Amino acid sequence: MSARLFFSAALAALCLLSAACSSAGGASPAADLLLQPLPAESARPSPADRQLRAARAAVEREPESAKGYNLLAAALMQKAREAEDFQINERAADALDRSLRVAPDDYDALKLRAKLLLTLHRFEEALEAARRAAALNPRDHDNYGALTDALVELGEYPAAVEAAQRMVDLRPDTASYARVSYLRWLHGDNEGAIDAMRLAAQAANPQDPEKLAWCYVQLGDAYLNQNKPAEAEREFDRALHAFPGYGAALSAKARARAAAGDLEGALAIYAREHEAEPSADAALALGDLHAKLGRPDEAENFYKTFETLERENALAESDWHHFVYFWTDHDRNLDEALALARKERARRKDIYTCDALAWALYKKGLFAEAKAAMDEALRLNTRDPRLLYHAGMIAHALGDRRTAAVRLKAALELNPAFDVLQADAARRALREVEG
Repeated sequence: MSARLFFSAALAALCLLSAACSSAGGASPAADLLLQPLPAESARPSPADRQLRAARAAVEREPESAKGYNLLAAALMQKAREAEDFQINERAADALDRSLRVAPDDYDALKLRAKLLLTLHRFEEALEAARRAAALNPRDHDNYGALTDALVELGEYPAAVEAAQRMVDLRPDTASYARVSYLRWLHGDNEGAIDAMRLAAQAANPQDPEKLAWCYVQLGDAYLNQNKPAEAEREFDRALHAFPGYGAALSAKARARAAAGDLEGALAIYAREHEAEPSADAALALGDLHAKLGRPDEAENFYKTFETLERENALAESDWHHFVYFWTDHDRNLDEALALARKERARRKDIYTCDALAWALYKKGLFAEAKAAMDEALRLNTRDPRLLYHAGMIAHALGDRRTAAVRLKAALELNPAFDVLQADAARRALREVEG
């Protein structure tokens, strides 16, 4: 399962508050741009495409009403998820800005703003916006979803559990079950996480195939981390059946192929995906697969592509987690990785920020500090093979062979192929501590 929070695993590349127009009145160039079709819209309209058309019509009918702009913002955010093109959120931000200029206290716009801030990784602002919306309407379960997401990303887990419970009490639907699933997984209840995600999939609207496919991908990832690759691939295939061409499902299918030992098959899937729409994640996966297959020149080319694409993402999102993990896993730019990890930890205390710091400290030989950060990362007893691998390597460096063996074994039992390259490092280290 992804280390990133559900519903915010994808990111936008803009500032939310960029002005859409200089005044609320009249049709401005920014408003006109909002009404232009997106390149990602299909000749065979998807659910998000249909929502976009309806929203544009609403704006054209009533350009001085916040409602049309809110509908447009929601449709654009859905299209960003559907197309996995999160720069589309730039238009969503403009639509919300326009809405709030028309009606500064519009409730729906305030609620949507909290969701959009989450995609921008502006978690403190998202938390504030979600609390404001919840105060205006404490019976709207959507607000507690945004609260849950922001609190999880900031490492405020007890409060996140309370918000998620409130959400599911108000409306047990796909969104609330998904958050329950993730919180259960974070707290080490992998079976409970799978049960909740099944409920999320069952509750999904068949008219929203992207959301249904997303649920299947999460289920598949959960099975991969229980060393059940066949069950995982079944869920990924279900996702692709529900929403053909879905990028998240294609990447998941490639992970399943790699877990089954079909590295060339995994490489072919990633290559097709990257050729259709270059992405940092696909470039990194291709680099690691080429490295595993003994092709260092090809690997290095894809690593360079990853760094170029991910730097653009990181600058826009103020989120350097992927860079920190890439540099530390591949022993590059370790000083910069540690500096960025320390800076992020000063802002957030979620377990993955703590883990990134621990791994960067380990790579710099600061093993005692690494253990302290790793203890924070493991405070929920999360059964994530990557966390356990990092904990095992840190224990090994400190000479604690028993703990190292326990952690490394647990990581490999959960998912023997948790990472194309790091799983091999875990096996080598395990042989050393058991030797």
